[in-house]
Formats: sequence, structure tokens, C-alpha cells
Amino acid sequence: MSVDDLRTYLEHLERHGCLKRVRVPVNPVLEVPEILRRVMYRRGPAVLFENVAGYEGFRIAGNIFCSLDMVKAALGVEKLEDIGWRLFKPLQGPPPMGIGEKLRGLGEVLGLGKYMPRRARRAGFEDVVYEDNSATFSLIPAFKVWPGDGGRYLTYALVHVRDPVKGVMNMGVYRVMIAGEREGVVHWQIHKRGMQAQYDASERGEDLLPAALVIGSDPGTLLTGAMPVPYPIDKHLFAGVVRGEGLQVYKLPNGIHVPANAEIVLEGSIDLRDLREEGPYGDHFGYYDKPSRLFPTFHLERIWHRREPIYYGSVTGKPPLEDVVIGKFAERIFLPAIQTLLPEVVDIDLPPYGVFQGIGFVSIKKRYPGHGKKVLLALMGLGQLSLTKVLVAVDHDINVHDINQVLWAIASHVDPQRDVFIIPGSHADELDPSTPIPMYGSKLGIDATRKLPEEYGGREWPREVEVDEETSRLVDERWREYGL
Repeated sequence: MSVDDLRTYLEHLERHGCLKRVRVPVNPVLEVPEILRRVMYRRGPAVLFENVAGYEGFRIAGNIFCSLDMVKAALGVEKLEDIGWRLFKPLQGPPPMGIGEKLRGLGEVLGLGKYMPRRARRAGFEDVVYEDNSATFSLIPAFKVWPGDGGRYLTYALVHVRDPVKGVMNMGVYRVMIAGEREGVVHWQIHKRGMQAQYDASERGEDLLPAALVIGSDPGTLLTGAMPVPYPIDKHLFAGVVRGEGLQVYKLPNGIHVPANAEIVLEGSIDLRDLREEGPYGDHFGYYDKPSRLFPTFHLERIWHRREPIYYGSVTGKPPLEDVVIGKFAERIFLPAIQTLLPEVVDIDLPPYGVFQGIGFVSIKKRYPGHGKKVLLALMGLGQLSLTKVLVAVDHDINVHDINQVLWAIASHVDPQRDVFIIPGSHADELDPSTPIPMYGSKLGIDATRKLPEEYGGREWPREVEVDEETSRLVDERWREYGL
């Protein structure tokens, strides 16, 4: 079946035994997040709460990205890297020379057209509309995730604003703290596209950004919201690439286009003059964020939702939670982008317990002295990877997804004075609790590749032990006879 929205995705999960329905009353304040965390730590299924106390007619979905295999099946791909190659494959290979080759090349480029967003005449969320004073955040079963949080939050709202300069659609997952019946503080981090839109609008003398907060959509669109899509690629276009077909979008009265398959849409504007403190909030590092600066405020004007809407919210805390699958999804689909820019890269791993942006491993096909450090420095300045605090480079024959192989490479190939470097005074993840100054810290690079003579004092690198091929073949043939 086609997975076109959140509802059909939940049916897809249930059909594969990956959905649990909960019919007893539950409270979105602390109770639902605690249930979801326990389910996630046990590697449990997605959960659909069908009886939300105080919110008749609403349901809550959680842990919907419980399995990378379920995500791949829903998107119709065997390898997530194939999604990334949809964008970058046409750029690879020699340019077409003959007429036939040129026509085939043109067909590949024009094939990207099927991923373009398409206007929808009607949206599913038009079933129920609240306007003016009847549209309040109290209608939405938003979570309070941790007892020390500064309030209730929309934890996986797709925040939509149009870029003031390029005109492309920005669609990011930024937590929104409910600050009143019709106000929400939008926590977009300083390195994200939403903050770029705020800077650009302010420079142009614009104080209001028309905006929409979208809750619930198909898995490809929801995942795109959390992806570090390079600016200025339109996020709706990229959602089409992930989905394998163009996203149908609906134009709201404020001019913002939103996914027509959304469950809930909160329409309004973000006031760049109304700056407020946000938090504290218990984030994915396992600590409460310290308020570091002021954030703009979303002013609610209208609420749209489907009949018996499904509210989707994520929860945070120490790994591994649902964001493990979301992070791995991003890692896999952006590997082709990294390999297009750095062809020597073989693979990359952002381990969940490294909180993804805390630690990263990269394997490379090394060709020349200093190659390992060259790749590390390049990644330290590349998109979302530039926020990674510790990066380790290993050789192509090391499986970066096997932590023990990486540790062996570090133990065997690294002389700390030669192969470890620190970059002080660098930009840092805004959520990192370890930095002495928010958003400003340092980076660590470890070159754990085997060293060439120029890097090894003019000597040849030691020869690794190896098994005698004839003996190995004999043991293979007689293995059962040994009784081992």
C-alpha cells in the first residue's frame, strides 16, 4: 500500500507488528513522555494513544520511527543511500557527448522534476478550523517532557517559513515552548536555516515572518524536517526526493505552503521583535539546556486539523531514543553528498551514544601524506558535520560501524603528539552542555589511519600479521572435524 500520510504509515507499522494501541486514559504532561521513553529504551514498537485525557477526539502517536527497516519499507528503498543518489547521481560521470547520450543525460536531469512540490486544491486538515480567539494552544495535547522543563512543548512541529532572500521554503524541526494561549517561543538554533531566515529578514527591515507549525505528515516529509538540507535547497523539494514523488502542498491564507496531508496546522506569524527566554528543556544530551539567548515568538492566528487528529510528538533524553533512527536516516542519505564533495570517503558513522554531533568516525581511501587530517578538517567545516566535536579518521578496511575496530585503529595507529590535534575557539553545537561558552568551544581530530613513510619518520609502516592461505584453506575444509 502507498504510505501517503501519518495514518497510512501507522497502518503500515501495525501490519508489520510494529504498533501498539493504548486505550486507557493518558496525560500528555509527563505521563505520555515517560511511557514513550520506557518503550524506546526497550527497543519497543510505535505507540498510538487513543484516549488522551482532556482532549476528546485527539490521539497521540509516539516512537513512530522505531525501526530503520520500517522506514525503508515505507519509502520503498532497500538502501537509504539510494535516496541521496537521486540528487547527486546526475552530477557524476563524464558529460554526454553524442546526441543519444545528451538526450539520456537530459532525461536524468529532467527526472528531478517528479520530485517538485505540487499544489493541492484541498487539504485533509480543512475538516476543522478554529479562528481568532477560539484558536488557542490549549486545544493541542502538547507534551511536558521532563519535570524541570520551562513548560509544555510542541516537540516535533515542522516550522514553516519562507526564506526572505531566496524565496525557498524552510521546514525545520524546532521545539516550540508554549508561552501563552496564543504564543509559542521558537527555539531555532543559531546554525540552523530558521535562524538564517531571521537574520536575513531583520537585515531587510522585516519584523514579521508568516509561518505555520505543521504536526503529523508522511514519514518522508517528517524526516525531511529534521534533515540538515543544505541551504538554499527548498525543503519541500527535498521532501519529494525522500518520498520518491512530489509533495502535495496547500497554500494557507498567510501565503505559506504546507503539506496537504498534515494532521494539524497552526497558522500565524513569527514576530522577530518579540524575543523571549526559552527553557529550560531536557534535551538529548540528558541535561537541561541553559537559557543562552532570546528567541522569537510565534503568534497563533488559526488552527486547522483533520477529524480525530493524530498528534505526533517526540521525546528527548539520554540515548538511545527515537532520534537514533532519525539520526541514522540522515547519516545514510547524506553519505552520497559527502562522497560527491570528498570522493575519498568510504563510509561514515555517527554513533548514537555519541549523541550524533558529539563523535563521528569516517573511513577513507588514503593516497598521500596528511590525507587523514585533510578529510577531518574538511568535515569540520561541512554543513551539519561542522558541529561534530570529535572526529576520527580510519582506513578504508576498518568498519566504522564496529566500535571495536575503530578502537583497534586508534590504539594501533595513533601517536598522540603526531596524530591528534585540537582546534580551539571554534563554533559548537548550541545544545552541547560541555562548552564553557554556549555555541563556542573546540574540536578534536584523531588521524587513526596507517602512516606513510613521510608521516612515519621516513620508515615503512610495520607489516601486519597475516594467515597462511594454504593453512587457512585446510582449516576451512576440516573445521567440522575439529569439533569446535
